[in-house]
This record gives sequence, structure tokens and C-alpha cells, in this order.
Amino acid sequence: QADPGTDAFLDAVTGAGLGGTTDPSNLVAVGQSVCPMLSEPGQTAADAAAEVADTTGMSLGGANMFTGLAISFLCPRVLESVGAGESPIPLGLLGF
Repeated sequence: QADPGTDAFLDAVTGAGLGGTTDPSNLVAVGQSVCPMLSEPGQTAADAAAEVADTTGMSLGGANMFTGLAISFLCPRVLESVGAGESPIPLGLLGF
């Protein structure tokens, strides 16, 4: 059965033109890897985006957008922190 969160994430990635020819399950796996990266001490969204770029071959700009989408759709604890007025990531990087 499909997961609405990952389906919405894939729709957003595809809509942003970031899916390319990459297997959707690989995109989901890379997206899901962003959340644990951000929970590591000293890691930033920029670090996660650089890892996404290395893993997927995306440009850094595309990887930044992909990372922002992954955070929005797949990292609920990060969004809860932001909603509580705490920012574990630099929101300027994500366009907030």
C-alpha cells in the first residue's frame, strides 16, 4: 500500500523537475536519509544537500530544493521544531 507522505514527496520532486530518470524508490530512500543526517550534531541542511548532490548526481541547486522537499514531506520532527519556534536548520537555505 502506498504511503501518502512518500507519494506527495515524489509528486513534489517530479513537479520540481528533480526526478529525472532516477527510480522513484531510490528518490524516496535518498529523501528519507535527509532526516537522520539533520539529527546528527553539527549537521546542516547545506551538509545534507551536499550529500544528496553526491548521491544522486543532482546539481547543488537541485539538491538544495530536493533537501527542502524531503524536510517538508518526510521530516515531521523538524517541522514540529520550526512550529515551536526552534530552528534546527537554517531556514534561509530553504527559502523560509
